[in-house]
Amino acid sequence: MEHKSNTAPLYEALLAYRDSGQRSFHVPGHKNGQVYRGLLEQTDQQQLDWGADEIHVLTNHVGDGTDESAADVDVVPVSAFLEMMRLDVTEISGTDDLHHPEGVILEAQQLAADCFGAEESFFLVGGSTAGNLSLLLTVCNEPNSLVLVQRNVHKSVIHGLMLAGARAVFLEPWVDPASGLAVMPSLETVQAAVQAYPEAKAVLVTLPNYYGMGADLKSIAEMCHEAGMPLLVDEAHGAHYGQHPEMPASALSCGADGVVQSTHKMLSAFTMGAMLHVQGPRLNRSLLRQRLAMVQSSSPSYPVMASLDLARRLLHTQGANAFTAGLAAVDAFKRGLAELPRFRLLQPAQLLQQEPPAGAKPAAGGKSEAAGAPGRPEAVPAAALPSAAGYTAQDPFKAVIYDGTGVLSGYGLQQQLEARGCVPEMSDERYVVLLFTLGSTLRDAEHLLQALRQISLEQEQSQSRGEQPQRFTKEAANYISTWNNFQEGTPFSEPIPFTLQPIMEEDTTEVSIDKCVGLRSAEMVIPYPPGIPLVYAGERISASMASRIKLLRDEGARFHGVSDTSLQSLKIIRE
Repeated sequence: MEHKSNTAPLYEALLAYRDSGQRSFHVPGHKNGQVYRGLLEQTDQQQLDWGADEIHVLTNHVGDGTDESAADVDVVPVSAFLEMMRLDVTEISGTDDLHHPEGVILEAQQLAADCFGAEESFFLVGGSTAGNLSLLLTVCNEPNSLVLVQRNVHKSVIHGLMLAGARAVFLEPWVDPASGLAVMPSLETVQAAVQAYPEAKAVLVTLPNYYGMGADLKSIAEMCHEAGMPLLVDEAHGAHYGQHPEMPASALSCGADGVVQSTHKMLSAFTMGAMLHVQGPRLNRSLLRQRLAMVQSSSPSYPVMASLDLARRLLHTQGANAFTAGLAAVDAFKRGLAELPRFRLLQPAQLLQQEPPAGAKPAAGGKSEAAGAPGRPEAVPAAALPSAAGYTAQDPFKAVIYDGTGVLSGYGLQQQLEARGCVPEMSDERYVVLLFTLGSTLRDAEHLLQALRQISLEQEQSQSRGEQPQRFTKEAANYISTWNNFQEGTPFSEPIPFTLQPIMEEDTTEVSIDKCVGLRSAEMVIPYPPGIPLVYAGERISASMASRIKLLRDEGARFHGVSDTSLQSLKIIRE
């Protein structure tokens, strides 16, 4: 079947339904927004009956109980929302069925596969969470299946392991020494784990991390395939990868077998809109479809699915040009940031792009400009990079900044930016993540730069008055990232069982953190943010884990998952 890439078959089917004028004798209950339009018509009639001045008075008293009819004015959604309800349909003739697609949804998914370079693509209406769950439930096709999993994964991966009743061998991520942030496991770590556990059903990694940091995936994919294992990639933050020469390569182009992308994060779909892409013979696709039907609603949102169709059409029709305005915005921001010496930009010393620019000579060592400066080094061929370099690719749309003077922590800088009308994606003790996309504008960049100029100017003014600023963040050498997890002696953990069966209270006891080494934890120890567990329930606690818990505790980190939030003791499984 041939498809025109400039069409959006699912979206167009919804427009046809809206314009058909058919009467709804099916769900959803709002009847294409008719329930609210009825209220709106009542309100319009009241305006005619009472006059504009009286209705203005009534709307100013909505909800105070003074007039029951006035409350109707407040419950009518805005017109844009009402228009969206006219596209909110269900599985009827012409709109297809997500769980058994034969028409417009099938065509939309086939177009997505063509756009993103997959053999087959599936629309997700439950975010990347639905994709991670379904992939794990597919590869873990029997009880106690073993999976090799990057340790700093999203909680949906952990939930997938629990649902599958699987065992996980956790692979320690490579930690960038300059930033103190964990990226992904090195090739050597994955290789050692694959050799130690050849019975593993799959390898699962996250790329890029929340900060847009990543590395070359091709060698890991090749090594997994040599061992007969599929490579699964949580590429939630990389839906735009491979779509422009300045973007890092996509996981699919590197050979990954199953890839999950949050199309709503870095592209233009509605929130909860995501995609699952697959290729190759290593995944059981009929089982995958069954698992997707298990974890996704049987009444999926058609506006969300149509937004996936439109997000794909935007890329298909505009290609790399879709990113021109967004990249111009982030470049303008980085140029302006270079003139603000107080604020610095996180980036790799060695930058690996998809391909070296035509005619460009590889940079010797690929060193960036002055430390923290937003220079753009020339591309370095993958072969020129040492395999231990675990941070060679940076998402240009993730501008990760920090206060070089140490006066503001990442949290403090986020608060200052929000007070000036700029809302970052996230922050931690040291860094602030500023997320640009293909929807960003030069005005956005200028507003952000103006906010940073004001923050910098206020500090200069306070110093000119003789005020000594207090340092709220540490030098990079002393920075303790809650993303990092360290094991002693081995780059991966022993197999850790996951189950839905809770650990019973009578099977646990509280033990001092100083005496818990060698014992199995009955609870997860989760430094927050970002919420990546340092210890999993059922995992045996090593000396390095215990010392890291104490170090983070003493530095003031907050913890989730523990009964004693002061971290003087831990719940331990009686053995």
